[in-house]
Amino acid sequence: MLRRAPPLHSPRAHGSLHATALEEIERMESLIRQAWQRHGRIPPELKERIVIEHTSLISYIVSRIAVRLPSHVDLEDLHNTGVIGLMDAVDKYDPTKDCKFKTYAEFRIRGAILDQLRSLDWVPRSVRQKSRQLEQATNAVEQRLGRPATEDEVATSLGLGMDDFHLLVNQTRGVSMVNLDDLRGQSDNDQPLPSGNLEDVNAEDPFAQLKQRELTQALANGIAGLPEKERLVISLYYYEDLNLKEIGQILGITESRVCQIHSKAVSRLRSRMRAAMLN
Repeated sequence: MLRRAPPLHSPRAHGSLHATALEEIERMESLIRQAWQRHGRIPPELKERIVIEHTSLISYIVSRIAVRLPSHVDLEDLHNTGVIGLMDAVDKYDPTKDCKFKTYAEFRIRGAILDQLRSLDWVPRSVRQKSRQLEQATNAVEQRLGRPATEDEVATSLGLGMDDFHLLVNQTRGVSMVNLDDLRGQSDNDQPLPSGNLEDVNAEDPFAQLKQRELTQALANGIAGLPEKERLVISLYYYEDLNLKEIGQILGITESRVCQIHSKAVSRLRSRMRAAMLN
C-alpha cells in the first residue's frame, strides 16, 4: 500500500523540494543503480519504495504547472496522473543510458500531466494560439494608445487586412466561453475546522460577497470602457435578451457582423477581467 502524498498546499509542494526529500531521492538513485547491476532490473519491492519516495517530486511538479491553470482544474487528479507517469518511469528506466532517475522521472511525470491537460481541453491548440495572439495584440494597442483599440488598429498591428482579421475573429469566437468557477474565490484547504469555529453553512460568506462586488464592478467598468457599438451589442444580447439576428436588424448590419462584434467585445472583457483579478 502506497503512503498518501503530502497535501498540495503544504510547504513541501511549493517553491522547491524539501531538503530531506532530495536526500531520499539521491539515496534511492544509488539503490536503483545497485539493483540494476545485481539483477539487471528493478525488483518489485524497490519499485514501490521508489514511488513512495518520489511523491514529493510529483507534488512539486504539479504545483509548478498549477500556477498557469484555471482554478477549476482538480490538482488531486493531476497528482494521480503524475503517479501513473512515475510508475511508467520506474518500468522504463534504464540506468545504462547515463541519465539520473530523477531527471527521467520528471520528464515522464510532466509529460503524463500535460497529456492529461490536453485531453481535457476541448479547444484545438491552433485556436488557442490564435485567440492568445488576438488578445495580446489588442492589449498592446490599447496600452500604447491609452484607449480601446479599434478593429482597424488591431488588424494593422497584426499585419492583416480586414477580411483576414474578421476571419481570425470568427475562428477564435468559440474560445469566448468562460467557466464561472474561475471567477469564484475558492479555498484549497479542506482541513476540518475546530468545532467552536464552524461557520453557519446557511450564512453568506462576507469574503465571497466582497469578491463578487469587486468582480461586478470590474465587469461594469469593462463594459463602460468598450467602444460604443460593442457596448450596445453586449447590452442588447445579455440585458435585452435579443438574438444575433434581431440585433442585426436593429443596427442595420448582418448577423455575421453582429457575431464578430460580440466575439471582439467578449475577448476584450475577458482580458480586462483577468487584469482586474490579478490586481
